[in-house]
Amino acid sequence: MADAIREHPRHDPNAGEIPVPHGPATGNEHGHYPETTPGGATDHERAIFSHLTRPDDLYTADGVYWADLPLGKRIAFVNKVQNEEAKRELSAIGSMIKADPLSPISWYFRNAVLPGAGLGLEGYVLFSIGNLQPLFASAWPECWGKHPTECSSNWIASVTYLEVIGIMVGQMAVGVIGDWIGRRWGLIQDAAIMFVGLLMITASWGLNLNGWVICYAWSLFFYGFGVGGEYPITATSSMENAVASGKLSTRDDRLHRGRKVTTAFLMQGWGQLVNQALLIILLLILHHGDGNPPYSITTVQWIWRLSFAIPAVGTLWLVYYRAYKMPHASRQLAAAKKKSNVTGYDLTSLRLTGSIFGGRLLATAGTWFCNDVFFYGNKLFQAQFIAVISDNPNSVLTGWIWNLYNVIVSLAGYYLASLLIDNKFYGRKMMQQVGFLMCFIMFVVPAFKYDYYTSPAGIKAFQAMYFLSSFFNQFGPNSVTFLVAGEVFPTPIRASAHGFSACIGKAGALLASVLYNYIDTPTKFYVVPWFGLAGMLLTWLFLPDTTGLDLKEQERRWAYIRAGRDSDYHGIAIHPKHLSLWERIRGVGKHYNPDLDIKQQIEDMREEWASKEWRRRQREAGGDATGANDDLEHDDEWSDQVHEYFRKTTDFGKTTDGNLGTGFGQPEKAKPEKVDDGSNEKRGSSVSSAS
Repeated sequence: MADAIREHPRHDPNAGEIPVPHGPATGNEHGHYPETTPGGATDHERAIFSHLTRPDDLYTADGVYWADLPLGKRIAFVNKVQNEEAKRELSAIGSMIKADPLSPISWYFRNAVLPGAGLGLEGYVLFSIGNLQPLFASAWPECWGKHPTECSSNWIASVTYLEVIGIMVGQMAVGVIGDWIGRRWGLIQDAAIMFVGLLMITASWGLNLNGWVICYAWSLFFYGFGVGGEYPITATSSMENAVASGKLSTRDDRLHRGRKVTTAFLMQGWGQLVNQALLIILLLILHHGDGNPPYSITTVQWIWRLSFAIPAVGTLWLVYYRAYKMPHASRQLAAAKKKSNVTGYDLTSLRLTGSIFGGRLLATAGTWFCNDVFFYGNKLFQAQFIAVISDNPNSVLTGWIWNLYNVIVSLAGYYLASLLIDNKFYGRKMMQQVGFLMCFIMFVVPAFKYDYYTSPAGIKAFQAMYFLSSFFNQFGPNSVTFLVAGEVFPTPIRASAHGFSACIGKAGALLASVLYNYIDTPTKFYVVPWFGLAGMLLTWLFLPDTTGLDLKEQERRWAYIRAGRDSDYHGIAIHPKHLSLWERIRGVGKHYNPDLDIKQQIEDMREEWASKEWRRRQREAGGDATGANDDLEHDDEWSDQVHEYFRKTTDFGKTTDGNLGTGFGQPEKAKPEKVDDGSNEKRGSSVSSAS
């Protein structure tokens, strides 16, 4: 029986929903292909399908994959594609400006600001917590000072701990929800939780200061749950939005998928910038002075409550937008589940991911852990850094201004990351390795000469290294971990894998927040650098480079894995360029074969076509003309010639009345027929005779 499109029972009108063909296509009922050239596909088939199987942004005119080219030709090909794309985009921008000078701004708002709005609000609120602590310490030293007298020191510490734990719980839980119920549900749920959480934080109160701290801490935990969910949901929805359900990936997705996700993620940096700028403005307005202490309790109350009330308005709008303007956020997940015949959570995919992609999980989770020790550690001892380099370290305003400088430097790193993350010669893996290495250097150098770099003679160099560590953290692991934690995994468990990786990452933040309470500043510089070195090594060994890899191709490979036939896949998803060193050592790429893959791609497309064609004819046979062609809506790249080829070369098997009209039944087999090389004429009938 054919593996290409599996055999199904004839349709019984009383049997309920008709099962449809699924699974990777490999041949006819004898396990052999029609007569082909030695490459696996006929010249005629290559001519028809070349624009689908060999797009010109990945392959040369001779059909050679860019990563298979010699180095010199590879450089020339990649530069040619990138230069042509840059010219095309600049031309498009010029046309937009001619038609409407403000249209590029509205385009950026739709494609970057809106997808990343949740992360922007998250960045605003989370970093507001750290920014407000010096203000709280000035107004309530009996609680937030070094030696609290009216508040429990454990509850003061729990403000940070509960916030991070809430994020971790949200990342895991919403990752599973996003794969189980759907991306759209997760998006709406997160926005609603963050809105309620902001109301709780703004209105938090207590009978005494310690009661207020407890209320404040648990409100942050609740808000943190919604924030945690933003990580897997925003990453997966931004990534999948570029690839329409059931359709081939577009050229834009292949060339700019990383940029699309990263520009959404960098809204986190804008959230930090807006928060810090707003706090400075509120302090100058409400303090009625130069921003220096002392600060009245009334002023502090107004500042911190207003700083949380303002983003609540934006979050309420986000709830509306996601509920009414994002109806198709779960489309690709639904298509993947339909293809695998799964209705709930795909436990099979989860199990297979753990066994086959365990190295990738180690890479995404482990590097995120290392990065968050840096990222949150940087924030946690920022106050000590400012105390060293500032002329007026006791002023909250002075600290906030230095924070603002640091955020601006970080934003530059975010934007440079989005610019180069899709570059095939730099891309994800190299960017993360270089970022970790630079963070390691920027911390290990002052660690062994701390006294010199904190003295007047070395303070400028110390300042430069601190800002460079912020820059390379964004232009490196902080941006890349967010992208690859979803990109290297299949659609059915993408949000779960991303949520798990992010949760392990936040454990790094939790480690930093606990550890830094017990060691002094010089010791911190001895501890932190080694996480950068560990992150670089994990990236080098376990992380595959998905730069330029078509996500649709990864889904093809996953179909073979899920069918238990991973060794039968020969496409570019197992090209050595797109595998980790660990996977190459294990021999994952040994089945890569471009010639065999062409034939496979054609038969995989035939199966998709046959499945949809059969359902269309079933509806026509039942007299349902409404939407009869909906199932056969392919990507525009599926030319009439492709459809005609499949019509003439696909055998649907025996029907109830011997024709494909009324009474057309579920095909026993849909197999390729032999065709003349170079013509569209079949050697056999499109419908087999009754046996």
